[in-house]
Amino acid sequence: MIAPSLLSADFARLADEVQRITDADWVHVDVMDAHFVPNLTLGLPVVQAIQAVSPVPLDCHLMITDPERWAPGYAEAGARNVTVHAEACTDPRAVARDLRAAGALAGLAIKPGTPLEAYLDVLPDFDTLLVMTVEPGFGGQSFMPQTMSKVREARRLVDTGHLQLFVEVDGGINADTIEQAAAAGADVFVAGSAVYGAEDPAAAIRGLRAQAAAARSRS
Repeated sequence: MIAPSLLSADFARLADEVQRITDADWVHVDVMDAHFVPNLTLGLPVVQAIQAVSPVPLDCHLMITDPERWAPGYAEAGARNVTVHAEACTDPRAVARDLRAAGALAGLAIKPGTPLEAYLDVLPDFDTLLVMTVEPGFGGQSFMPQTMSKVREARRLVDTGHLQLFVEVDGGINADTIEQAAAAGADVFVAGSAVYGAEDPAAAIRGLRAQAAAARSRS
């Protein structure tokens, strides 16, 4: 599944930008509050406006403090998947329960330096595990291959029936790195400039999807 990131889109033309990626599986929306991460992007009113016009389901990645308070609103707005950061949660299970009750898939994100093992007990309550392959907060960073060990472990747990969730990767995903992430076992690939920086975003999505599928079949 390919999830182009609106962080790399033209913020002045978001309604038009989501129309350029109708072949995508999800559209990735980065919500940053300048507290949990040192950047500020957009919030719930803008997400509601995007949801109203998007032909693609929304994948909201909340890089915010106090997700217990704010995350359910994004699910209520109609987002398909809402991901909160493990490092920001005091009660991850409660957030997952509230997100599911509001009609969304529940996602848990972990930073590159956060060990997967610390959250294995709560992952059965989630539908998506987002492994950050760069430090959260800014687009355009280089892919961190050392994070693939967490992707491989998550894939092993899914394949052996211990977990049932999507394994998503976010950060530096492009034609040069997507095969590595797919071979490690990722299902969902967030791609920013690799899609929105391309002359033909639809062709870029098709190319990335084909690369991921081929790498996955070889692994």
